[in-house]
Amino acid sequence: MTRRPLAVVLSLSLFTGIVPAQSPSQAAPFGYADFAKESKIEASFLAVPDARLAGEALQILTREPHLAASPEDHKTAEYVAEKFRAAGLETEIVPYRVRLNHPKDVRVEAFGADGKLLMKGPEREHVTGDPFEDDPRVVAPFNGSSGQGDVTGEAVYANYGRLEDFDRLAAEHVDLHGKIVIARYGGNFRGVKVMIAQQRGAAGVLIYSDPQDDGYFKGDAYPNGPWRPESGVQRGSVQFLSLYPGDAETPGVASTLDLPDSARKSPEGNEPKIPSIPISYHDAAPILAALKGPGVPQGWQGALPFRYHVGPSGVKVHLVSVQDYQRRIIWDVIGKVKGSDLPDELVVAGNHRDAWVYGAVDPNSGTAAMLESVHGISTLLKQGWRPKRTLLFCSWDAEEEGLIGSTEWVEQHDKMLASAVAYFNMDVGVSGPNFSAAAVPSLKQFVREVTKEVPSPAGGTVYEVWKHSHVEDEATWHTKSLAEDDVRVGDLGSGSDYTPFLQHVGVPSTDVGSNGPYGVYHSVFDNYAWFTMNADPHFVYLQEMARVFGLEAIRMADTDVLPYDYPAYAREIAAYVQAAKRKASDAKLSGVDFAPAQAAAEHFAEAAKKAKALQAAPPADAAKLNHALREAEAAFISPAGLPNRPWYKHTIYAPGQYTGYAAVVIPGVNEAIEAKDAPRAEEQLKALTQALDKAAETLNGAE
Repeated sequence: MTRRPLAVVLSLSLFTGIVPAQSPSQAAPFGYADFAKESKIEASFLAVPDARLAGEALQILTREPHLAASPEDHKTAEYVAEKFRAAGLETEIVPYRVRLNHPKDVRVEAFGADGKLLMKGPEREHVTGDPFEDDPRVVAPFNGSSGQGDVTGEAVYANYGRLEDFDRLAAEHVDLHGKIVIARYGGNFRGVKVMIAQQRGAAGVLIYSDPQDDGYFKGDAYPNGPWRPESGVQRGSVQFLSLYPGDAETPGVASTLDLPDSARKSPEGNEPKIPSIPISYHDAAPILAALKGPGVPQGWQGALPFRYHVGPSGVKVHLVSVQDYQRRIIWDVIGKVKGSDLPDELVVAGNHRDAWVYGAVDPNSGTAAMLESVHGISTLLKQGWRPKRTLLFCSWDAEEEGLIGSTEWVEQHDKMLASAVAYFNMDVGVSGPNFSAAAVPSLKQFVREVTKEVPSPAGGTVYEVWKHSHVEDEATWHTKSLAEDDVRVGDLGSGSDYTPFLQHVGVPSTDVGSNGPYGVYHSVFDNYAWFTMNADPHFVYLQEMARVFGLEAIRMADTDVLPYDYPAYAREIAAYVQAAKRKASDAKLSGVDFAPAQAAAEHFAEAAKKAKALQAAPPADAAKLNHALREAEAAFISPAGLPNRPWYKHTIYAPGQYTGYAAVVIPGVNEAIEAKDAPRAEEQLKALTQALDKAAETLNGAE
């Protein structure tokens, strides 16, 4: 991606946020008895979010490092709660007691074949002129959920540490038992890299950021540009997220303060046993340069200025990982506006607040934008408006360690969330000017419609800029959706707080953000100085995201008929089933009958068309119709959950077991095919068929 010309950047400071009137040719969104009235409410909201105030909030939130469960983290909770209360929201700070590790001793040493020291680290993160790097509260680079140990072994380079990379090593007869795997970030979730390395017998893992992926190969490095400098380290959780998120000791149970210890379980299934340490490419280079053995396969070469080799000869690595594991207190902040007509129906909007260090982009650009959304809600409340449905704005804690704050809250309120009509997520609110979104198929058009109403700092509407740019930002980790001829809205995998809402309890969800060149992810350099230099100098994209996020919530809270697009959902599911059938055929998996699932997909498509017709001409009392529309998504939840990971219950979407971030569609079926397990594939097709038939009957019940 290229940076905007200076003239354009300067023009953004003059952006006043005047809201364009709806084009006469643009049809009003369906779902409202009186959209003219709703349009006035939305226009009043859109005029409020303020770029300057968003920038001030971001500066306050990022003054100090605020790792989850730290005193500084609690201060940010108090700040958000104060803002919620000032806006007129009923506000509470909700604590949970969860298992977290903080580092005590994290060390790496590497020795060449002659026994001489090659490197010793991790080295301190440093660039010339950064005003935030020297704060003594900056946590040393470490991995959340890391195993502990003092281990020494020969180094082996495993490219991105994907399943196919480990399989390639096995095919080349590289034995990983007792070895130290060095893998680069990218391709999958870091916890999956460690999980596979552990399964293959490795003694430990080093994960580094290669300059090919987010450093000088992409462009100028910070402080001269947005990309990762030589010393930058990506911290992160290596929890086995694809098995279950949240507190490792309480899967499926809320880890409240009064939860007895007897209700907790061993975390061994969710935490690695082997140590893993994140390092910079400055620290990785001496190891990679000294590795011997065969040259790397095609596609494994990074951007460091030498030929990469696989090993294992040439380098021995000594890792020390001593972690302080404790049950620590974290704090969610929940702000509520009670609905006037349907108070038991919920619209939930959330962003996490904790950060590995300062978190200017991840996540506090999202927090600052959410606070300006709430500012706009406050103005509407003062004007006498009340949402028809109850609005909840949520500031989640400990997301970085494994989606913990949101997961514990969802597990505590799962019955209440049966009446939630949507969950709207924002994580990385702004790292640049390029809008992107992901959603369940039923809400993809809803997101597009919302963006048609929001002005873009680049001119026109967010939708117009989005559609014409067609930016495919790899940092969003979203897969491309199928069967669409409009601007692409991705599918939801995992890696953020929509996960428990959609994939555990079946709440229709979206995720929005504005992206750009962003090489300082999870490092000390993701701070206010980097943000104002590279991401959004005048905070106008924070303003844009405040408008998008708030408008999602207002529009869903006020709609008379829920604006779900089930024909779009049906088209995507039909494509998923057809693709899985081809995949099974290519894998020569015999005895797997797709006919019942295909018939169920057609049944669901027919019911979806009927439901769409009812939505276009709803009865005076839409309660029965709305109930059926909401329950159709819930029908995709399987009580038994997915094989080998029953916490994930959605039959259509889940994070890939070996990707962690990217979505796997009809996951039970596709993962059985990949495992060449015909009986399991048949069993999962049956579960999918039952879910589709149940969803179809639910929609048919609206007539």
